[in-house]
Amino acid sequence: MPWEKGAPAPGLVDFLAAHPELPRGTVSVPGCGTGHDVRAWAGAGFRAYGYDLAPSAIQLSVERTKVAGLRAQFRLADFLRDPAPFRFDWLFEHTLFCAIQPVERDAYVEAVLRWLKPGGNYLAINYLIPDTDGPPFGTTREEVVKRFSPHLKLLKECTPPSYPNREGLELMLWWQRRS
Repeated sequence: MPWEKGAPAPGLVDFLAAHPELPRGTVSVPGCGTGHDVRAWAGAGFRAYGYDLAPSAIQLSVERTKVAGLRAQFRLADFLRDPAPFRFDWLFEHTLFCAIQPVERDAYVEAVLRWLKPGGNYLAINYLIPDTDGPPFGTTREEVVKRFSPHLKLLKECTPPSYPNREGLELMLWWQRRS
């Protein structure tokens, strides 16, 4: 699995360390893979939930979370199409937007709105590459802002620390859903 990096997104780790004041609520991580990012949220005191299409990813997530001594829940789900089990305080994604077919990006925005509470936070690490023959599929800051800004308020953006092969190619955007 080329997307399996063996650790949570470095930008997420830094974000959580830099914001110990955040109220600890629920967080959904769609496309959670083997659960590294979910465990980072759980370790920071959030009620963390991971969702993925692959049964093997969910099984590995459950096993690794138990070994780590953390509590989180993992379920099979199609983020783009399934109803949300409930609305979350936080939604975190790391390169899921670029992994789906570009024609599904409107459905992705609709899913964010379906899964996130009004006033909730959407933290995304987007992979800004020009590729059109993915996955991953290219995107730009301009495309992401155009798609999300009608529904979400951009609170902060930065170039996060990344895995070695992605340095300078990721953009972290912290959004808040309009009420």
